[in-house]
Amino acid sequence: RVNFQRADADSAHMGCQFSFSMIYRRTYRVTCWIAVVLLAIPGQLVMAQAEETAATSGPRPTRTFPHHGYQLEGIASWYGGKFQGRLTANGEVFDTNELTAAHRELPFHTRVRVTNITNGKSVEVRINDRGPFVDDRVIDLSRAAAEAIGITATGIGPVVLEVIDYRPAPTDRIVQVASYGDLRNAEATASRLAKAGLSPEIETVSTSGVYRVVIPGVNIQDIDGTKGRLADLGFPNVLVRESSRED
Repeated sequence: RVNFQRADADSAHMGCQFSFSMIYRRTYRVTCWIAVVLLAIPGQLVMAQAEETAATSGPRPTRTFPHHGYQLEGIASWYGGKFQGRLTANGEVFDTNELTAAHRELPFHTRVRVTNITNGKSVEVRINDRGPFVDDRVIDLSRAAAEAIGITATGIGPVVLEVIDYRPAPTDRIVQVASYGDLRNAEATASRLAKAGLSPEIETVSTSGVYRVVIPGVNIQDIDGTKGRLADLGFPNVLVRESSRED
């Protein structure tokens, strides 16, 4: 009887050990799966965040401007002062007393009507420069244009832009070789360039009495070659302009 009781006790003990072992193994497996899932979640979040960042930080689509009537609302600013007399992005000499403006994308010489939303005043400007390079601003006006719509005191103002004369960007360029105050010097340089096989012209700036020797109609693909030929002729510092100037 004692032996039977001992055997029953041993069997019960072994059963308990087996049950605890099974429970332990199952608990271990569940714990491992939980750990795997928890470790995988941050990785999935990082991947999702990376995909979202890639989607939002990719190249911005190029804005297409219609030939007429395109409108855009935003903030206008104006510039002058230290920029007076400097070259604009299209090669003109900046004059803050003229009705011109800077825009990030519109082709040079596009004409735009700018209307101050606050007071209803409008002005027509010609695009001859690039800017403004501040996110919430859509156009940078000359002082004269800013005065016309009443934002010189505040520096900025809410406006609506309307394209009234769209000018597609030309594929040719003008290479300005030199400028002279004496017409005879300009003619001598033009003659020298012509003998070298180039096709120079002389531009006359009536307001300042300056004569520019230029080579018009140079295709974009030929710019580097033309600059190389001019450098060999003693003109290494030339100015490449997008289109002819309006003086």
